[in-house]
Parts: sequence; structure tokens; C-alpha cells
Amino acid sequence: MSMVSIQPTTSQDARAAAPEQPKNALAGMTLLTAEGQEPRAKAAVEITKNALKRIRIAMAKEGVSPDQGGLRLGVMGGGCSGLSYSIRFDSQPRDRDRVFVFGEGLETPGDPTGGKPVRVFVDPKSFLYLAGMVLDFEETLMRQGFNFINPNSTKSCGCGSSFSA
Repeated sequence: MSMVSIQPTTSQDARAAAPEQPKNALAGMTLLTAEGQEPRAKAAVEITKNALKRIRIAMAKEGVSPDQGGLRLGVMGGGCSGLSYSIRFDSQPRDRDRVFVFGEGLETPGDPTGGKPVRVFVDPKSFLYLAGMVLDFEETLMRQGFNFINPNSTKSCGCGSSFSA
């Protein structure tokens, strides 16, 4: 039989132990910056290489032309935490949309477009909440889908599809 003794920690011992650093949500990801944008700029949206691949595959499957159409990212009221993410394809940008162009000439495995650029449209109201975010595509045994890594989110629900800012 083994014995375990518990000893109180002194304040000096507590200072010596380094606080645990928060995990970097972007660790190990290949980020793609839109044409004409600075990397990690607050006034931009970025995507990962995994997201680029899945957007291209989905656009080809849905018959969306990479020359005219693109992926529309948005935010709307609703969900557990107050705001919900919206993601869909659109045939063309609207007048006041911010248009981000990613991946021209960058081929991805299984790329049906041959390295054509992907356009991402964001309306002005949604951009207030999405500025500085990264769109990733996660594929694990438990989950498959797009993941919004949003620095503007102060609280999110368990499923990750809604947030508050």
C-alpha cells in the first residue's frame, strides 16, 4: 500500500509555477491572405489552405463559376448566443460587398479548378463582426465542416454556430 501526502503550496511556490498559456487557435494552419491585404490585418478576412480546397470542391459541385461567383460569409441575428454565422454561395457580389480573392495559382489536392482564385463576399454589416476572422475547414472523426475563428467573438455556444460580440 502506498501513502500519499498533501503539502500546502507556499506563495513562493505558486509564483514559480508559470501560468498556463492559452492555446493558439491558428497553430499548425496554413493561412492565406487575400490579394492586396496584409497578413493578420484587422480589416481583412483570411482562410486556411484546407478551407480553400473545400470551397473549390463545393463550388464545382454546386456549379458556381469561380470567375463570377463566390462564397458569401455573413452574420445574422439568432442562435444560442445572439448571432449566427451564415455561409452560402452567391452568383456575384452585391454593390457594397467587400470582396476578398484567395489562392490564385495555388493548386490544392483534388482541385477541380486548376488553381483558379476563390472570391469571398462579405456585406458591410457582417464585416463589423467578421473583420480579422479566419475561415478554416475541419475534418476529424467527430466533425466535418467550416470553422469560424473569430477574434470578435466574446462568447460562443457549444456547437460553435452562434456567438456574441
